[in-house]
Amino acid sequence: MEAVLLIEDDQDIRENTCELLEYKGYRVFFADNGWEGLVSAKENAPDLILCDIMMPGMDGYELFNELKNDPKTSQIPFVFLTANTEKKEIEAGLKMGANGYIRKPFELEELFGTIGQCLDHKQTGEEFK
Repeated sequence: MEAVLLIEDDQDIRENTCELLEYKGYRVFFADNGWEGLVSAKENAPDLILCDIMMPGMDGYELFNELKNDPKTSQIPFVFLTANTEKKEIEAGLKMGANGYIRKPFELEELFGTIGQCLDHKQTGEEFK
């Protein structure tokens, strides 16, 4: 069973998304801020991370950089999950090296399609673009 770490500070979105992921058969870990997400990623070594950007304390960009600079977590596929829809923000996240960018509110097909693509590329060792 593949594991997904969801890092989201909005309780309703976090709970609903966790339920959707579990229903689809994923083992789900969650954190409500960047600091907890950093600890969880290191402790649980998930197969994929879904992360909000705008969070108190450590934001998603800072968390992404921390994870990519740690050999233990640098290869975990990372997808930004955010309400920010500005093209420059999307481009910035992808330029940093994120594997995907999902806008909230999201369609289930987009969520599970992006997760599936990331996990498929991780298994085959192909670079995700």
